[in-house]
Amino acid sequence: MTTRHRDQPFEFNRKPARNILKNIVARHGWSSGEAGLYSPGGNRKYINHEERQRVLGAAETLEPERCLFTLLLAWTGARISEVLALTAASFQLDNGIVTIVTLKRRKFCVREVPIPPRLIARLDRCFGLRRLQRCEHSALQRLWPWHRATAWRLIKHVMLLAQVTGRQACPRGLRHAFGVGALQGGVPPHLIQRWMGHAQLSTTVIYMNVCGPDELALARRLWKGALIPNAIKQLCQSVLRTVQGIQKVVVVMAAGVFMRSSRNW
Repeated sequence: MTTRHRDQPFEFNRKPARNILKNIVARHGWSSGEAGLYSPGGNRKYINHEERQRVLGAAETLEPERCLFTLLLAWTGARISEVLALTAASFQLDNGIVTIVTLKRRKFCVREVPIPPRLIARLDRCFGLRRLQRCEHSALQRLWPWHRATAWRLIKHVMLLAQVTGRQACPRGLRHAFGVGALQGGVPPHLIQRWMGHAQLSTTVIYMNVCGPDELALARRLWKGALIPNAIKQLCQSVLRTVQGIQKVVVVMAAGVFMRSSRNW
């Protein structure tokens, strides 16, 4: 057994504790975050196009403020806390742009995200954004003075109305759906990176792993060639050979009849 001198600093071996922590985090799926679209158990973490349409439809049944919060979350791909921090000054009404302070970054970072003109018009009618922007104090007041837990429960309620269940039935599912939809819609990856506030492009390209419309079109071509089972193909080939054999017999019989008739002449 080695002895340590009194003045020698104590060295704690952090490696076993770090490995134990990694195992716990991986087992619960906490480490995945935005690094993947599937949990360690293989559960999907994004909502697909059909589920997203149902969520948008369910949001229209809510009160205006709650509806617009859900729609803004879906059309910007922002995090809940980022949308809750928005003020009237965050919107460029004439250009249809919302300015979002990006969270989970070491340095202060702001990104501009375009939103549909109809959505920004509805936000202006509901909150009176132009009127609020005329006053410096009012322009800096939060539009949704809620707690983060309240916003989380709201999105879970919308998912329940839309009959979306599973790991993807959460605000992060909407964020992933925005990235997937933008990439499949032809938006360049570097632009999606800026809209979503990703620090690295490698985080954005994970959305390329989703099977998109182009892949489905190629798969349909494959399915068209595989619609006829092998047994039916073999049956068709045997019928074709039988028809060809009958044709040969008919030709021989016709030749015999022609020879007999020519002798009578």
